[in-house]
Amino acid sequence: MSTPSAAQRFVRGILPENPVYRQMLGLCATLAVTNNLKSAVTMGAAVLFVLVCANLMVSLIRHWLTPHLRIVIFTLTIATFVTVADRLLAAFLYPMSKALGPYIPLIIVNCIIICRCEVCAAKQGPLTAVADALGQSLGFALALVSLAAVREILGTGMWFGFRVLPAAWPDWVIMVLPPGAFLTFGLLLGLANWISARRGGKEEA
Repeated sequence: MSTPSAAQRFVRGILPENPVYRQMLGLCATLAVTNNLKSAVTMGAAVLFVLVCANLMVSLIRHWLTPHLRIVIFTLTIATFVTVADRLLAAFLYPMSKALGPYIPLIIVNCIIICRCEVCAAKQGPLTAVADALGQSLGFALALVSLAAVREILGTGMWFGFRVLPAAWPDWVIMVLPPGAFLTFGLLLGLANWISARRGGKEEA
């Protein structure tokens, strides 16, 4: 059976195989950092950097990977780039680094990145591995931004720090608290499944 091309890997990662709405991976960070858009965008950028670098490195050394050591190599590779991302954030975006707290270091054990190293990077060439990383990262960022936009607008009336709802709008404080994360995720996941089911029905018809 032929493996997906670089273009197929890229497109699938954004919507058909979205890591959050379709694969249900990385939910801890997804729910924790989406109470505002700035945190969501920063996390999305950090994951993009780590995933692209890790996929590329694993793909370059894939012929030397041994089955019993591959997970260790994946973890060490990911940890290296997470450390770089964490230190860059601390140096240039210190307030955001403090706001995200432990969630940047926890990218090391993010199932999305380990999964892509195993499924794609360890089996295909660098171009395909990078395309896969870009698609999955954009899909992850899309999920973060969609959650954060709903939570920030309904919870504070703001969008990226700018007021978009009238001052008289009552803030739904629950939306920026943990219960709001689960509520918003459930509603958006249901919407994604409904759209997918309708598309599937049209294709069959």
